[in-house]
Amino acid sequence: MKIKPYNLVNSVLQEEMDAGLLAETYAVEAKDGKAISLPSPFTSHIREDLVRSAVHASRANRRQSYGHREHDGKRAPQPGMKHSVEWWGKGRGVSRIMRKSGQRTGAQNPHTRGGRRAHGPKVDKEWSQKINTRERKIARDSAIAASSNPDMVSSRGHRFEDDLRFPIIIDDYVESRNGSDEKYNIETIPTLNSTRKFVAMMEGLGLSADLARSKNGRSIRAGKGTMRGRKYRTPKSILLVVAQKDGLEKAARNIPGVDVVAAKDLSAEDLAPGGDLGRLTVWTKAAVEAME
Repeated sequence: MKIKPYNLVNSVLQEEMDAGLLAETYAVEAKDGKAISLPSPFTSHIREDLVRSAVHASRANRRQSYGHREHDGKRAPQPGMKHSVEWWGKGRGVSRIMRKSGQRTGAQNPHTRGGRRAHGPKVDKEWSQKINTRERKIARDSAIAASSNPDMVSSRGHRFEDDLRFPIIIDDYVESRNGSDEKYNIETIPTLNSTRKFVAMMEGLGLSADLARSKNGRSIRAGKGTMRGRKYRTPKSILLVVAQKDGLEKAARNIPGVDVVAAKDLSAEDLAPGGDLGRLTVWTKAAVEAME
């Protein structure tokens, strides 16, 4: 299967006033480039069941264990075990419950006030899940094929212009300034104003609506996660796949909802967050070649 990547031409304008030069403005135009052959993952059979299994396993393998440590005396007692207790012995006509030393108050038992939890979480529980290497590869290829289907990308909630060609691959990048053109490798563009340039690139491709959807969709998370360092929830937007992390990665990594990943590290979870297929993905030509 062959497809034409996009060549981006950035027209840089900078007006001069009496007080000095104003900030540069960018207008990017996307033009058709020379057709390239796509690797086999882009035309793979879509296996949604394997994608969900792979994503679930990835999330489970990152899960941190929680719970109290093993009871270690006064140095680190578990919750509900922070008392000096004793048993009165038989023959007193009272239940055989551990009681605080010198008092009648029961302590440390699961059914007493302030006592320990009956079957609390243990830190030695294993949460990780195993998935076969071949299944993981099929899941990744399925997610790649789904991201190349505009109907699946649209059904996931992403917004883009109707005439956009999938998969979205960018090749050459040219800056036109004062009548002179300067060509750059798209992945190693200069870092000066690179974030603004990346936003202009996405506008030239017709993806600005999705960036706005992610930026405006930021909301406060429900539940106790608000108190645990993840107060805000930002919708996923563009996934940028590069061959190597360089200037383009630095330009895109600070934009809300945008993720950048190297082709060698690409996984099903990157392409289908939460197990939902069809993430809006932008590839560089070098990244596509690295998939072969």
